[in-house]
Amino acid sequence: MKTMRFILLSCVAMTITSCVPKKQFASLQSDYDKLKTEHASLQNDYNQARVSIAEYTSDKNSLAARLEEEKQRNKELQNAYQKLQGSYQENVSQGNVNISKLVDEINASNKFIKQLVEAKSKSDSLNQALTNKLTRSLTREEMNDVDVQVLKGVVYISLADNMLYKSGSYEIGERAGETLSKIAKIIKDYSDYDVLVEGNTDNVPISQKNIRNNWDLSALRASSVVQALQTQYGVDPKRLSAAGRGEYNPIASNATEKGKQRNRRTQIIITPKLDQFMDLIDEAPKED
Repeated sequence: MKTMRFILLSCVAMTITSCVPKKQFASLQSDYDKLKTEHASLQNDYNQARVSIAEYTSDKNSLAARLEEEKQRNKELQNAYQKLQGSYQENVSQGNVNISKLVDEINASNKFIKQLVEAKSKSDSLNQALTNKLTRSLTREEMNDVDVQVLKGVVYISLADNMLYKSGSYEIGERAGETLSKIAKIIKDYSDYDVLVEGNTDNVPISQKNIRNNWDLSALRASSVVQALQTQYGVDPKRLSAAGRGEYNPIASNATEKGKQRNRRTQIIITPKLDQFMDLIDEAPKED
C-alpha cells in the first residue's frame, strides 16, 4: 500500500510540474521527498523484519524438535501404561502402584514441556524487544557502523573498530560516546541479562609498543569498552565480562581490505541469565 502511494505521488509530481505555481510545486516536491524518505525507511524495516522472521523460524524448528522428543517419551510412557492396565488383574496391588507412578511421570513430563515453552517464549520476546528498542534509538549514520542480530536466543551487537577506537589504538574515541551511551541504557534497562564484550582483529600483525600481538590488542579493546560501560555509563560491573579472540574468529576473508575491515570489530553479546533454565533442568522428570 505504501509503495503504491509512493508511485502514484511520483507520477502526479511529474505531471503537474509544468502547470502549477512554483510555490505550490515546491510544496508538492517537499511532500514527495518526505514520502520517498518514508518509503526507504519502510523498506529497511521490512528487510529487518524478514531477517528476524528467518531467525525465529530456526528457533521454532529447534523447539519443535525438542517437543517431538518429549512427545515420543510421553507416547512410550502411555504404551507402558496400557501394558500395565493389561496385567492389572494378575497383580492388582503392584499394578496400582506402577500405574500411579507412571501417571505422575506423565504429568511431570507435560509440566516440564510447558515450562520449557514458556521460558523460551519469554526469552524470545525479551530479545526481540531489546533489539527493536536499540535499533530505533540508533541514527542511520550509527547503523552504518553497528550491526544488531539475534542468533539462537542471544543478542549480538557488532561495532566497527574505526567507529569505536582511535587509529591503531585500544583507546575509545569521542565518536563512539553517543552510541555506547545508547547501548548502555538498553543494557541497564534489561538488568536480568549478562554482557560479554569480545574483541576481534584481522590477521595483520600489530606493531605497537607494549602490545605484543593481536591477542593483546583484542583483549585490551574489549577491556576498554567494559570499563567505559562501567565508569562512564553506570553498568553494573558484576554483569560484565571482557574477552579477546585476536584474529581467530573471522567473519570474512582477510584476503581483501573489505574483509579485514569486517573482521576488525568488537561485539557486545547480551545473553539471558541461565539460572531459570538451569533450575528447569534440575526439575526435569527423572527416569528410573
